[in-house]
Amino acid sequence: MSKGLSKGLSREDMARVAAGDIPDGSCVNLGIGLPTLMADYVPAGRELLFHSEQGLLGLGPKAAPGEEDEDVLNAGKEFITLLPGASVFSHSDSFLMVRGGHIDIACLGAFQVAANGDLANWSTGLPGQIPGVGGAMDLACGAAQVWVLMEHCTKDGKPRILDACTYPLTAARCVDRIYTDLAVIDVTPRGLVVRRMARGLDFATLQQSTAAPLTLAPDCGPYAPDAGHTER
Repeated sequence: MSKGLSKGLSREDMARVAAGDIPDGSCVNLGIGLPTLMADYVPAGRELLFHSEQGLLGLGPKAAPGEEDEDVLNAGKEFITLLPGASVFSHSDSFLMVRGGHIDIACLGAFQVAANGDLANWSTGLPGQIPGVGGAMDLACGAAQVWVLMEHCTKDGKPRILDACTYPLTAARCVDRIYTDLAVIDVTPRGLVVRRMARGLDFATLQQSTAAPLTLAPDCGPYAPDAGHTER
């Protein structure tokens, strides 16, 4: 980290920024983990259709204490709400949507992302680990775009963005954009391009925290929630 920067964005602010980047009217799958927070941070006046793989379309924010419905859960089994006009359908129909190309953006968590867009988000490859790829491989291949939300480094400081993933792949060359606590990075045919960086962070420090070459976009801007941003 550069001097004066104790940490990057919080998980909540990462979700807030990513939710604000989604085009109006998009159908977006929210995967387990950090992406599920995005339903709490839809900008006022924006209409987004949030999809959950178990068969929900039209997810709203977290349920308030005392208003939980045991039948209304997100992919992470957290209590959420449904917006007016929401749909509830079978798991099979849900994956027909995914495999049929009806999801505009899949927002997924990850253990690792490679410079070419390879995604590893279901296993660390540890001996005895129970296989659990679930629907991630369908989402990674079926959505028009894949955005990853994850911490830039592991708890012990190892980069999660690499030249090549060392964990088992979920899907190859599927990631379009990466949101971390330090930066927003696009995966392009020319490599990894930094679009925004956390305030107080310099490019050299960001590169030191990344195990793949980065290019700084000429119009790279600050990575922070919009001060005027309000949620619905």
